[in-house]
Amino acid sequence: METKVAVPAQSKFSDEVAEWIEAFDDLVVGEGHEQAAELIAALRQRAREAGISTPSALTTPYINTIPKHEEVPYPGDRKLEERLEALIRWNAMAMVHGQNKKDAGIGGHLSTYSSLATLLEVGYEHFFHATYGDQPGDFIYFQGHASTGVYARAYLEGRFDDERLLHFRHELRGKPGLSSYPHPWLMPDFWRFPTVSMGIGPLNAIYQARFMRYLENRNLIQKTERKIWAFVGDGETDEVDTLGALNVASREKLDNLIFVVNCNLQRLDGPVRGNKRIIDELEGTFRGAGWLVIKVVWGSDWDELFERDSSGLLLKRMEECVDGDYQSFKAKGGAYLRQEFFGKYPELLELVSDKTDEQLENLHRGGHDRVKIYNAYRRAVNHHGSPTVILAKTVKGYGMGANQARNASHQEKKLTDSGLAQFVKRFKIPVPEQQAKLGKPYRPAPDSPEIQYLQERRKALGGYLPCRDAPKLEFKAPPLKDFGEWTAGSKGRAVSTTMGFVSILRHLLKDPTIGKLIVPIVPDEARTFGLESAIRQVAIYAPEGQKYTPHDNDMLLYYREEQDGQILEEGITEAGSMASFTAAGTAYSNYRIPMIPFYMYYSMFGFQRVGDMIWAFADSRGKGFLMGGTAGRTTMLGEGLQHQDGHSHVLASTVPTCLSYDPAYVYELAVIVQDGIRRMYQENENVFYYITMYNEDYAMPAMPEGVQEGIVRGIYRFQAAPSGKATAQLFGSGPILNEVVRAQGILAEKYGVQTDVWSVTSYNELRREALGVERWNRLHPTQPEKVPYILQALQGTEGPVIAASDYMKVMPDQLAPWLSSRLVSLGTDGFGRSDNREYLRRHFEVNAESVVAATLSRLAREGKFDQAKAEEAFAELTVDTETADPAHL
Repeated sequence: METKVAVPAQSKFSDEVAEWIEAFDDLVVGEGHEQAAELIAALRQRAREAGISTPSALTTPYINTIPKHEEVPYPGDRKLEERLEALIRWNAMAMVHGQNKKDAGIGGHLSTYSSLATLLEVGYEHFFHATYGDQPGDFIYFQGHASTGVYARAYLEGRFDDERLLHFRHELRGKPGLSSYPHPWLMPDFWRFPTVSMGIGPLNAIYQARFMRYLENRNLIQKTERKIWAFVGDGETDEVDTLGALNVASREKLDNLIFVVNCNLQRLDGPVRGNKRIIDELEGTFRGAGWLVIKVVWGSDWDELFERDSSGLLLKRMEECVDGDYQSFKAKGGAYLRQEFFGKYPELLELVSDKTDEQLENLHRGGHDRVKIYNAYRRAVNHHGSPTVILAKTVKGYGMGANQARNASHQEKKLTDSGLAQFVKRFKIPVPEQQAKLGKPYRPAPDSPEIQYLQERRKALGGYLPCRDAPKLEFKAPPLKDFGEWTAGSKGRAVSTTMGFVSILRHLLKDPTIGKLIVPIVPDEARTFGLESAIRQVAIYAPEGQKYTPHDNDMLLYYREEQDGQILEEGITEAGSMASFTAAGTAYSNYRIPMIPFYMYYSMFGFQRVGDMIWAFADSRGKGFLMGGTAGRTTMLGEGLQHQDGHSHVLASTVPTCLSYDPAYVYELAVIVQDGIRRMYQENENVFYYITMYNEDYAMPAMPEGVQEGIVRGIYRFQAAPSGKATAQLFGSGPILNEVVRAQGILAEKYGVQTDVWSVTSYNELRREALGVERWNRLHPTQPEKVPYILQALQGTEGPVIAASDYMKVMPDQLAPWLSSRLVSLGTDGFGRSDNREYLRRHFEVNAESVVAATLSRLAREGKFDQAKAEEAFAELTVDTETADPAHL
């Protein structure tokens, strides 16, 4: 007999559901949101175990995450804060408007800050700590185009005078100016982080939060409640760097990180997502990545409408509209909103029948409502276990009258006279009409209620922000004698410069004084660079330690992860690794601890992949060592076009504070590293280093006497002519120096030509020094001319200079202005190939035979070698004179 399961009546089941919901509400009130989330997760897990499929909801209704009944009262004096915000808005607008009045086209932005102002001000007044006791405070990555508002607040704080404000984008007028955007290089006492290049701020903020935890877990800094705030534009999220590392933040439970996405619905040219809603999209992205998502969509004046709407039509109508609609609703005013938004349903028209068009026009979005923002920030700073993102809906160009919410608002540099009058009237700015038209800034007296309140709030939160300080480092670099093992050579043993560097690195890690400050960084290539021994020595950083037993734990060099591990093994991400390098390389300022990062990577995937990040690192006054491994176009045998680097030194030359070196031998590398630590950390120079390393094994000679200065300045004579005076000079760099030495022997033994061999460790540094000397000579025509180092080094030498490297010919070509017609450049222009070093070097014409042929050819042209014999030599050397140019193959 078949037994049927009794089905409860629908009403009875509905009652049971109501009881469950009531119990859940009690849990939220009694235990809090985190416990409630744990319960939901447990129920989902139980459902999966029972084979019950549950829908995955990554987006929630288009309303605020925090309902009105969960809000706490606003703690500040709202009238004074709103007054301060109005004054800051005016001064931000006035400095841009005024500059463009008197200096047409000087630029600046009005609309971004106008949408962001309240979001920043609530933070400044209640959340942004400048200090935590004697420890540094919160870090803020400002939305770059909103820099004018940050300057305007600093003006009210008394940090800038009127003249400084009026020198916005005037940095070359003989008086202190204000840079266009956040630039620590230009304003080293003010800005901490350069952010205006889209995506750099968010990515660096994530890795900054991670590095903070790294320092805490290694007991190098105290644990505090310090937060990292990143203010991000919704259009900026299209940049892959912005969202590309979200999983890093959630995986490492970075609850010290808060993103605030300014969802003004517009990017530079138009809507971010005209046909959809960007807030929904970002909610799904962040929630799916494991972040706490807090939406601040509607202001308090919408609460009453929601309470009166018993049908749910208001929310339904909101979810029918896309961002293109919402842009129009704000751009076209209250009557349009009544007709096009509320007018679709008679019930909604009735809902707002008691409101004027002006009242409808002034309905606030959540990002302009102090109460909503405060409660979102409060929940974010008190949340534990994951990073938080706040999606705040705002209006681009808020308060700018006819310009707000329009496609062209981002490009607005000044307002019309009527727009100015409207602005002054709306925000009650006490500036006469004529001065308003000129963009006159306004600041109340120091004893006014507004300024006193502003100063009291910043005092309570530990001081002013942004603010960058760089205390003088009390640091002593290890002397060169400590590197004696590497300056003594390899005693005939064949090793690579990469292995030499790893050995130096391990030595530095053991140093009792600076060892703890070394930060090895590698993007999943530790074994390629031979770092297994370092992994065993200091371990890979893992915030939760090693939860598993590695399969190779019975081996000496097993894969070791520790909570206080020292190596940052980043996975396959050059961008993330560069962000860690930035956090470590600026720790001397941000954390007052001089961390020394060594970031090791394939040289091909360094500058060209993350060049923008490297430029920002320089802007940040970062210090450290970029170590370009498996470098050169011909030393990385077998890998081919995508891996063979012949141009990273060219790219490095574009960064003003980057000192780039291409050492051939380990003793050169040791001298450069020691001198770099001295210059950056002992002498406090704002520079960083790019050093190429190679995977080619050969015997490393001992350091000759008296070459230390030449190594760091860029050139020294490595090997004089075997006998007699040299009639040509051979330059070599990196492993190609060995080819040049071989060429020297061939020239002497087979052709009777004597040559000197020079090691050129840095063409870039030689050029920079020569340019500096040339400029001095140009500006001091009555003084005796100075001589650049390249000419000092070559003084008394004769004959042509044949320069060969594993890089493009443009590297030695940089010296052409000083070497005149002497220079012949050999290099690796063109795409790489898959083959071994012998064939690659012959293909690119940088092998010893090509160097010999180039030398004989040049001497023959100058009448110093028989032309017929030179032509015969080409055949003897198997140099094909009719082969295609490798630069074009």
